[in-house]
Amino acid sequence: MATETKRTARSRMTAAQRRAQLLDVSRRLFAEKGFEGTSVEEIAARAEVSKPVVYEHFGGKEGMYAVVVDREIQALTGALTGALEGGGHPKVLVERTALALLSYIETSEDGFRILVRDSPVAQATGTFSSLIGDVATQVEHLLADQFKKQGLDPRAAPMYSQMLVGMVALTGQWWLDARSPKKADVAAHLVNLAWNGLAGLERRPALERH
Repeated sequence: MATETKRTARSRMTAAQRRAQLLDVSRRLFAEKGFEGTSVEEIAARAEVSKPVVYEHFGGKEGMYAVVVDREIQALTGALTGALEGGGHPKVLVERTALALLSYIETSEDGFRILVRDSPVAQATGTFSSLIGDVATQVEHLLADQFKKQGLDPRAAPMYSQMLVGMVALTGQWWLDARSPKKADVAAHLVNLAWNGLAGLERRPALERH
């Protein structure tokens, strides 16, 4: 009886509700199996609809995947940009950016798994690597200002911004499955390496109080 009630409720979904349901189902499948490993048949079966319903809303698997990727790109871009726009000392900005990425991974594990995979559709709509490149561009001017203050060549800032953001991004991919140590500890160690360098590592790094 309960199962029948659920099926009836699903059959009465509005177009917007059905679209949202299909996106939720496909997001989980894409994260689990990847683009190539997921079929329209499987999406339809998991959502308990017919294949034509999927085609009606998205035109096919490619269209659905593009929407899923675009939403995740927007969510992560917003989180990282927000961390950088807060202003403050460069060390604090590194902390915020690292925590923003790790927080996104923590709350949107399926979304992050989709972003770090490569597929022709993802490359057409935006990839994790291109997103990280955009963030690195935003970091350039912060590093350039810091280099000037320390008497270093600001022309090296673009290269160092790629190094810094790439380090944070790859650590995030590793933490996606490791999940240890805790998020704040991972961020503290990232800042420890980025700020102090291998020659000046602290034995017990901790985030700044701010």
